[in-house]
Amino acid sequence: MRRGLCAAAALVLLAGCAAQQKGSSEAGTQGVTDTTVKVGGVLTKTSASGYSTKDAEIGAKARFERANTEGGVNGRKIEFIGAEDDNQDAAKGDAAAKKLVQKDQVFALVPVHAPNFGGAAFLEQQGVPWFGWATGPQWCGTRTGFGYNGCLAPKPGAGSQTWWGRQMADLLGGAAGKTVYVQTTDSSGSKYGGTTISQSFQAAGFQLVGLDSGLPAAAPPPDWLPYVNKIMTSNGGKAPDIVVSIIAGTKFNVGLYSALKKAGYRGALTDATSYDPAILKDPASAQALEGVIAAPMFEPFESSAPEIAQFRKDVEKVAPGAQLTQHMAIGYWSADIFLDMLKKAGKDLTREKFLSVGNGSYSYQNAGFGKVDYPRDHSEPNGCGALVKLVNGAFQVAKNMKCFDNVPLK
Repeated sequence: MRRGLCAAAALVLLAGCAAQQKGSSEAGTQGVTDTTVKVGGVLTKTSASGYSTKDAEIGAKARFERANTEGGVNGRKIEFIGAEDDNQDAAKGDAAAKKLVQKDQVFALVPVHAPNFGGAAFLEQQGVPWFGWATGPQWCGTRTGFGYNGCLAPKPGAGSQTWWGRQMADLLGGAAGKTVYVQTTDSSGSKYGGTTISQSFQAAGFQLVGLDSGLPAAAPPPDWLPYVNKIMTSNGGKAPDIVVSIIAGTKFNVGLYSALKKAGYRGALTDATSYDPAILKDPASAQALEGVIAAPMFEPFESSAPEIAQFRKDVEKVAPGAQLTQHMAIGYWSADIFLDMLKKAGKDLTREKFLSVGNGSYSYQNAGFGKVDYPRDHSEPNGCGALVKLVNGAFQVAKNMKCFDNVPLK
């Protein structure tokens, strides 16, 4: 009897081990069939602040559609199920990531373009790759999160970007003797961005005369005067030569820039988000942002580069007549890197193999966004960006995209 029980127990144990191995194998190839790879994304489509990244869905779809038209990747077409909305809420972002992985059974998340994305820890624990605009610290130090621009929140000692300051120095004829003031909100991402961007301008030779993170992130303040007065007297009682806004939202920048101009500010205004053709449809916003120098981390739409012509063509195919936006470009280039990594992973596809390729001296260059090198860029930015200027109601290329070496973050 005892021998029979032992034999039965051994069979149960073996069956359990077999089931465990099968489950592990299925998890590794989740979302993969002989003919398809399933992906979905997480975006901030709606939020209390009015900030929206929903156009990234169009950009990703455009790139995936071209890949499918060309026969797919290693014989598999991309099954893009669209993007979930996190409402700029970290908890909802975590729930969205879990839904995509556990219910929808996606292989990877593309694109992830949400400033307060809360699903990073879950995706890292599950070994699920995710691609997007790496604006916050949740992207950095992972093995699963791949920003098309690297990591914008490096830790002290890691490489920090210098391209924005150096591009501005070239545009303004040098940095010697010029001063800069950086305004952020009190959100963690904005404050961290203020630290890294300040050092970017200092590395280029500008003198930092102020870094303020006291602006509430929830909504524009009813009175801009306290912030404006601080800026206008920051340079030894005078205004600085450059004001850098690390604020996510047109309403914030319109309010700040309008108040500064009303106070007589005549220096340069620059930020990372005002490169948005939708602004041109609103005369008041266009007037407030006239002269702004925006800093996109991709080649501008007004460029004559063939990669941008292809981007335009791809977007027009899936969204005829749609106006190009920064968020479209971010979705498109995130998808482009995912497709390149997918191709290099080969026909025998699992998440483990995919991640081993992405984290094994992976390098990719494209004139549309610059370059990425992983695993290095899990801890530092790719160092690439361009400048565009709003002149007489139209955006013009001020500096084509260029890549620069990073410097250690202090």
